[in-house]
Formats: sequence, structure tokens, C-alpha cells
Amino acid sequence: MRLDQFISSNLPSISRSYIQKLIDEKRVLVNGKYEKKSFLLKSFDNIEIYIPEPKSIEISPENIPLNILFEDKDILIVNKEKGMVVHPAPGNYSHTLVNAILYHCKGNLSEINGYIRPGIVHRIDKDTSGILVIAKNNAAHQFLSEQFKEHSIQREYQLITFGNIKTTHLSIEQPIGRNPKNRLQMAVVPNGKPAITHLTVIENFKDKTYLKARLETGRTHQIRVHCTYIGHPLLGDSLYTNRKCEYQLQGQTLHAGYLGFVHPTSKEFIEFYSPLPEYFSHILRNETLKLQK
Repeated sequence: MRLDQFISSNLPSISRSYIQKLIDEKRVLVNGKYEKKSFLLKSFDNIEIYIPEPKSIEISPENIPLNILFEDKDILIVNKEKGMVVHPAPGNYSHTLVNAILYHCKGNLSEINGYIRPGIVHRIDKDTSGILVIAKNNAAHQFLSEQFKEHSIQREYQLITFGNIKTTHLSIEQPIGRNPKNRLQMAVVPNGKPAITHLTVIENFKDKTYLKARLETGRTHQIRVHCTYIGHPLLGDSLYTNRKCEYQLQGQTLHAGYLGFVHPTSKEFIEFYSPLPEYFSHILRNETLKLQK
């Protein structure tokens, strides 16, 4: 794969044009050398990327449609679509969820995470769809952050993996950190941060498995890393597997379908559900039909 294509596919929050600009400005090294953006990578090539500090950033409100599940004076519950970046990053300062909520909330968002991430208490990857809670003031943000810190917030995801998982219930307790062989990946490593994922098989298809995952911790790429670790990477996850499937997928087949937590003001436990996106349901229908043949 070309150098610029590889970086773009593995750093989706950074635009392709900005990545090419970094390469042209000799801010990307391959095995310690500067290469052209068309350079063809080989296995185990070491890539280093140096992103300069932005001189000045203007994050503008944008009238982007949002799928809002709930809203009051403290929180906003959004069902994020697949392909939307949560917050701005170098080379990608527009068309993010932050731009959308700045417009919708008219600037009434928590400031705890700074200018780039107003209201953002947690995040999900660009190509993961599903539920996010946004804090509209600092008090709500602090209250929600404590629940994430204490692991009392309940989160469930739906996913489809390669291969059949024979065990109905499976808990994976393996530490996660940066992959020393590929700095773009996370991996199970001895000195990583504690991570616990509980998997429940919903249905086994011919060569795929439909599962539910419950998180006790919230490490970067946690579900993707743990499923890869047990030999069952997610469909469409080009960062963690080279395996191909018959579906034209843009990123991993992963949906944040449930979120439950204590409300910052009422102190009542509230729950939110998000239906599967159409592309995900399409795969399930097709795989079910294969079983019936």
C-alpha cells in the first residue's frame, strides 16, 4: 500500500490532503528516511509522523444534522453516524461532531476539555456508530467523568467478527497499550493499561459471529484490540486485519447501541438505545439467508 494511503486509512481523523502535505514537508519518516507519498510500504516498515503545533485554530459552528435521542439543560445524547469524526484534529477542523454541537447548542457546552473538545466527555472512533453523551456545562461534565472513572457507566456495543466463536460468554482481561511494532495500532502488551471486555455471542453464522460487548474499561480501540487478540478481528477493520469479506465496508462493523448512567442533576439512572445502522442490518440479513440455504 502507498505511504499516504496507509496513513490515511489508519489515522481517519486526519485528512488525506493534510497527510500528503506532511509528507511533502518531510515530516514523515519511513525507517528513518524521507519518502514520497507514493512510496510502497512493506511489512514491518517503521513510520514516524511529526505533526506541528497549530499556530491558530478556529473551530466554527456548522449546521450539520444530528440524530438527537435526548436533550435537557445538562446533557445532549447523540446517535453518531458512521464516518463522522468526534472532534477536530490537525488537517480536519470542520464537519466533526464538535462543529455540529457548537451550532446546535449555541456554544452552551462544558469547557473542561478545552477549545478543541467542548462538551466531549468520551468518544468513539470515526467508523464506529452509536450513542455519545455530551455535557452542556462543567458541573455535568465533572459528574459524568467521575462515572467513567469509576467504571459505573454502562456501555454495550454490537459487532460482527470473522470466524465462529464457540463460547457463549467470554471475558477478556488483557492490558492494552501502544503496539511497539506498529505505532498506529494499540495491542495487548504486558505494561499496558488494565482493560476488561465481556463478550456475548448473539448468533454464529457460517464464517462470522454477531456479538454484544460490554465494557468495564474504556481503552482506545479496546473491543477491536481484544477481538483481534483472540483471533476474531472485526469485519472491515483494516487497521487490525488484512482479511477481506464480501461486503464493501468503510471501517469496522461496530455500533455503540446502549448507554446507561446516573443523570447529573436528577441523580436518576437513565438509559438510551440506538437501533443498528442499515449497513449492519443488511449484513445480518444476508448472513441469516446463507444459513437457510
